[in-house]
Amino acid sequence: MNGYMLGLTLLGFAIGFGLAFWVKVRLDRQKADAASTESERIIQESKNKADALLKEASLEAKDRLLKMKNEFDVETKETRAELKKQEKRLIQKEENIDRKIELYERKEKDINRIEKEVEQRIEQIVLQEQEYAGLLTEQKSQLEKISGLTSEQAKELLLRAMENEARYEGAKMIKRIENEAKEEADKRSKKILATAIQRYAADFVAERTVTVVPLPSDEMKGRIIGREGRNIRALEAATGIDLIIDDTPEAVILSGFNPIRREVARQSLMKLIADGRIHPARIEDVVKKVTIEIETAVKEAGEQAAFDLGVHGIHAELIKHIGQLKYRTSYSQNVLQHSVEVGFLCGIMAAELGLKEKLARRMGLLHDIGKGIDHEVEGPHALIGSRLAKKYGESPQVVNAIAAHHEDTPPSTVYDILVQAADGLSGARPGARKELLENYIKRLEDLEGIAGSFRGVESAYAIQAGRELRVIVESTKITDEDAILISRDIVKKIEEVLTFPGQIKVTVIRETRAVEYANK
Repeated sequence: MNGYMLGLTLLGFAIGFGLAFWVKVRLDRQKADAASTESERIIQESKNKADALLKEASLEAKDRLLKMKNEFDVETKETRAELKKQEKRLIQKEENIDRKIELYERKEKDINRIEKEVEQRIEQIVLQEQEYAGLLTEQKSQLEKISGLTSEQAKELLLRAMENEARYEGAKMIKRIENEAKEEADKRSKKILATAIQRYAADFVAERTVTVVPLPSDEMKGRIIGREGRNIRALEAATGIDLIIDDTPEAVILSGFNPIRREVARQSLMKLIADGRIHPARIEDVVKKVTIEIETAVKEAGEQAAFDLGVHGIHAELIKHIGQLKYRTSYSQNVLQHSVEVGFLCGIMAAELGLKEKLARRMGLLHDIGKGIDHEVEGPHALIGSRLAKKYGESPQVVNAIAAHHEDTPPSTVYDILVQAADGLSGARPGARKELLENYIKRLEDLEGIAGSFRGVESAYAIQAGRELRVIVESTKITDEDAILISRDIVKKIEEVLTFPGQIKVTVIRETRAVEYANK
């Protein structure tokens, strides 16, 4: 029984094991089938995706190819159009060249024809000269036969007779010329002086050596003095000028030996009064600014005086000293105005005498240059001025004319006498505007005339009293590069032809205007 049960147990165990093995095999097979199916599905999807990507890539490639083809067609069309334009231009150039060649050939033929005519004419002239020479020889031999003298003997007799006659006539002429020269010299000198006086007569302008500054009210005097006098002390220390505040109603007197410092003090005080802020710091600031302004005004006054007289090449320091004469007076006469007048008078008289007008003007302008610093340097202003002119490179003639205009040194040339005479005339009747205006007009006309002489210039305008020249050119004839060259050429010609101090600015303007009208 136990054995039977054991057998049954073993049998059941075998059957269960077999059944389990069969189930396991069955499950493994199903899994393998499912995996195979899934792999086939994945492979199929991959193939489908690959086909789709290939199609998209193919379409994209076709699109790109089509686009590149279109771009190539457009570029090809533009290139062809450009080539056609170039071909047209080349054809036109060839036609122009052909026409020029024909023109040159015609000109060459004309030149050859003219050369032949000239050669024939020269041959005829040579033949005529030979014929005339033969006739002269024949006539000469006939005259010798008739007179019984050779040509050399006849020449000698004729020359002797002419020499004797010439000596007699020469002696008479010399005597007459001497008498006439004495009379003419006396008349001419009087005429020259009278002409200079008439051409250079003007208003008398007087300036004082003490400056009076008007005040808006007497209360301003207290503000100028300041607390414990600090404002007036600051102003006197900054300017070097004494301020006299007395009982004079609504006025302050400025006193000082230096006219430029006195002018600085006057302008500074007027600015402080107008501003209303008067204290030591403000005074120092205003005086500094006014000093710079006065220095600029001095330089401009010197340049203007030289410009008015047409004198150039003066050293910058001499120009500065000339400008300082604007604030210097002599016997109530402004020294700068007096110097300009003397320059004009010297130029007028030199022109009447046939001397160098510009040199005479230069001497007249510089003759009182020593008065600009005579309060700082000891000695007569004529000698001070001559040393100053020599220091800054003026010629010996100019230096001597300055030193001799008050006979501190003896005159050595006629120019020295002219400066003395002009100085006396200006001292008697100072001031003149007529010659000044004529100089301005002449300078402007000369500048505009020089610019107008160049090709392509439509119009020219001298402005700023001849310190600037604006030239308008025709845009159809002058290019931008030509405009640059024209400006340089005009400058070069101005420097060669005209004399002027400082500089002249030349501006060449080239513009194109398009004008249309709207109508209804």
